[in-house]
Amino acid sequence: MERNIQRYGLINLLVLLLAAACGYAVARYAGSLAGQVASLFAGLGALVGLISWFQMRLEESERLEKLELDELARTKGSATLFEAGKDETFPAQRSRQQFEKYFVPAFTFLVFLVQAGGAFLLWRWLAKADAAVNPTRWMITAAFFAVSFLVLFILGRFSATIARLEDHRLLRPGASYTLLSAFLCAITAVGVAGVSLEFPRADLQIARGLCVLLGLVSLETLFTLIFEIYRPRVKGKIGRPLYDSRLVGLLGQPEGLITTAAEVLDYQFGFKVSDTWFYRFFERNLAWLLLIQLGVFLISSCFVLVDSGEQALLERFGRPVPGHEILGPGLHLKSPWPISKVYRYRTEQIQTVTVGFAEDDKDEHASPVILWAVGHGKEDNFLVANREQAPAAETKAGDRKAPPVSLLTVNIPIQFQVTNLVAWAYHHQDSSNLLQQIASREVVRQLVSADLNEIMSHGRLEAGERLREQIQAATDAHKLGARILFVGLQGIHPPVKVAPEYTKVVAETQRKKAKILAAQAEAISTNAFAGARAFTAVSTAEAERQRLEVTAVARAAAFTNQIPAFNAAPSVYMQRAYFQTFARATADARKYVLLTTNTQDVIEFDLKDSVLRDYGSLTVPAPKR
Repeated sequence: MERNIQRYGLINLLVLLLAAACGYAVARYAGSLAGQVASLFAGLGALVGLISWFQMRLEESERLEKLELDELARTKGSATLFEAGKDETFPAQRSRQQFEKYFVPAFTFLVFLVQAGGAFLLWRWLAKADAAVNPTRWMITAAFFAVSFLVLFILGRFSATIARLEDHRLLRPGASYTLLSAFLCAITAVGVAGVSLEFPRADLQIARGLCVLLGLVSLETLFTLIFEIYRPRVKGKIGRPLYDSRLVGLLGQPEGLITTAAEVLDYQFGFKVSDTWFYRFFERNLAWLLLIQLGVFLISSCFVLVDSGEQALLERFGRPVPGHEILGPGLHLKSPWPISKVYRYRTEQIQTVTVGFAEDDKDEHASPVILWAVGHGKEDNFLVANREQAPAAETKAGDRKAPPVSLLTVNIPIQFQVTNLVAWAYHHQDSSNLLQQIASREVVRQLVSADLNEIMSHGRLEAGERLREQIQAATDAHKLGARILFVGLQGIHPPVKVAPEYTKVVAETQRKKAKILAAQAEAISTNAFAGARAFTAVSTAEAERQRLEVTAVARAAAFTNQIPAFNAAPSVYMQRAYFQTFARATADARKYVLLTTNTQDVIEFDLKDSVLRDYGSLTVPAPKR
């Protein structure tokens, strides 16, 4: 039986080596990245199978050596055969011990280096690889990996069963890698077949997943080496080979999880849970239960519910279904997955793409007020023209003048609505990204042809509407099937670093405007007051002129009329004129009339002011008695 074990180990080694070589060649032929990574696992399995097969031979030589010595001891019965040293008597045992003590740890460390280096290099290679599965060769590649899965699975299952029943620990590593390689071949076949189902990136994603798995296996190998240093040695107890990966064994034989879970439950509850009818029923009918769940999943995938405000595209084998390519809101029936698939889109909802701005992680305590001088996201700077140039400072000969442009940080939301779902989904690979690129291009064109002061002040609304029309025209030219509803320029502002200085400039500009307006108001007030005073002076002079003219005319007329009266009685006329003048001149003066009797009337005029102003009000005191 021991020779059969060696033969099984050799068969595992040869099959894994053949699978690795042929799988890599076929994967390169078809351009399958997952196939090339899976071939590395098969190659590692062949390496592990080689060392385990060699260790089998050493243990077999040790066993035969002990049998020969036992046979000689029984037939000869001489103790002189054992007078030599132990190393000379048991060379096969010494070779096996030296092999396990030195070579196995070194080999395991080499396997770790291969696994870790392979995972790192493959990941970097896949990040830059642009190869894809050849659409004309996918069928041959998928068939090869499917056949490889069948062969490796049968051989690995047989070897794993023999290793478990007869407790052959050295046959288990090769069997585990054989089963794991079988499953990886199946996954690779599915990824290659995804090309026909319009999943061109399935092969790449599977390759990346296998790289992650290889990295995990390398970590397990490293921890095994570290724990082996501190593992207590018990004489007579045979340990697990260092190169025997438990993770590989678990992935190659997933049913071991059920056995492990049963052992844990037995230990936890204190009785044989694995002997209960429920556990036995679950263990016997696990495959049927999985099939029932798969059937329920497939049946449930036949029903499609499209929410209100949405539309869905129905595809069968990656192609639109004629007459039913667009599904409206409601419940619909389709073929089960993956035959038919549905892709939902929000056609009635207003969606938004942003140009020049990317939000950071939202802060719950952030202020709702957003200032120019405070950064509030990852913003891009754009060039904008300056029509008004400041006076150039004196520069040395040969110095370049500053160009008539400035930097402007923009946060422009563009709101749109999908109007033609077929054009939006099928005419371009990523319509939303294309719309953002179109909007960015039009924003750049608009800003380089606009003026900074205009777009930051009164021309913002007009620029937004003009920009919306330009984006809509470019969108229609690319047949995106979208309608641009709004382009907001409210979020444009100077870069954060210069925002305080720009604010100062704006403040000084406003102060300048305020002073100009105040001066204009003062000029208007002063001019109006001066005009009013001039009008008043002119009007007063005109009135005085007219008064003087009228007075002069009246006096001339009166003089003309007085000449006949003077000629008739000159003395009387002069005396009358004198009295009239005297009456006018002394209108406000006091006059005293003294009357006497028995005298001739004498009229005297005393024009001097009297000392006793209140002469008429004097009172004579009463005489004393």
